[in-house]
Amino acid sequence: MLDVQPVTLEAEHLRLVPLSLAHVDGLQSAAADGELWNLRFTSVPKPAETQAYVEKALQGQAEGHRLPFAVLDAHNGKVLGCTSYHDIVPVIDRLEIGWTWYARRVQRTAVNTTTKLLLLTHAFEVLDAELVGFRTDNFNLASQRAIERLGAKRDGVLRHHTLRRDGTVRDTVMYSITAGEWPEIKAHLQWQLSRPR
Repeated sequence: MLDVQPVTLEAEHLRLVPLSLAHVDGLQSAAADGELWNLRFTSVPKPAETQAYVEKALQGQAEGHRLPFAVLDAHNGKVLGCTSYHDIVPVIDRLEIGWTWYARRVQRTAVNTTTKLLLLTHAFEVLDAELVGFRTDNFNLASQRAIERLGAKRDGVLRHHTLRRDGTVRDTVMYSITAGEWPEIKAHLQWQLSRPR
């Protein structure tokens, strides 16, 4: 059974640390890089809402269904964005990775692939997850492409699933990776990070 506890995950250039209120200013700066809160299909908070966003994530952690991380540059400690394990279902060894966003300057770099490699390795090799899911807005095509590049399989679409910030109702595209698929996907992610650019 999954026992998801706060942990720090590290790679050469990146650290995922348990999210705290100390990261509010850094998250505001990261979101301001590209004014990401203006994207209607993301969860990025407006500057004045960042503390409430972090508090809600920490409430989810206290309730046992979410584990939020700040994504940091390992060299200078700057906040690059955030991500979470969420919808944690210990009795069936299932969790999802989401609530992920990054400053525009690090989008389409190795940051997302490295973050997902760290989270997936921990989920499958330490927590013994049987399945890791991902979900995204049907209009967030960049997110769908990023999830597919990881090697996740598209499970389907939940129609009329949840509210967006602007009050419209989104369809949610669901993806997953199973424990049996993980070794091949891990090798693929490692190759992506090591290949010449």
